[in-house]
Amino acid sequence: MSEIERIVKSRKEAHAKLLALKSPVYQAFLEMEKATYADGALSKRIKELIAVGISVVIDCESCMQWHIEQAAQAGASMREVLEAIEVGMEMGGGPATVSARFALEVMDTVFKE
Repeated sequence: MSEIERIVKSRKEAHAKLLALKSPVYQAFLEMEKATYADGALSKRIKELIAVGISVVIDCESCMQWHIEQAAQAGASMREVLEAIEVGMEMGGGPATVSARFALEVMDTVFKE
C-alpha cells in the first residue's frame, strides 16, 4: 500500500468512526467545511486551490492529498494545482519545497496522463 493509499484509508476509517460515535465536534467541523468550500464570491475550485497552497506551507500530507483531489474534482487542471503548490513553496520557503515533493506524488495519482 502506498503512502497516499494509507492516508486515504486512514482518513476514511477515522471519518466513519467519528460519525458512528456521533461526535458533535466532528459534526460541527463537517458543517464548517461544507460552508467553507461552497461556491460564493470564490468558487469551490479556487478555494480548494488556496487550500492546496496552505497544505504545502503547513506540511500536511493528508491535507495535500485531500485538497488536490477535491480541486481536481471541482474542475482544477493539473497546471492550476501545480501553480497552487508553487505559491505554497514561495510562501513557505525552503521547507515548503520539501512538502511539495509529496504534493507532486499526489498529482501523479490524481492526474493520470
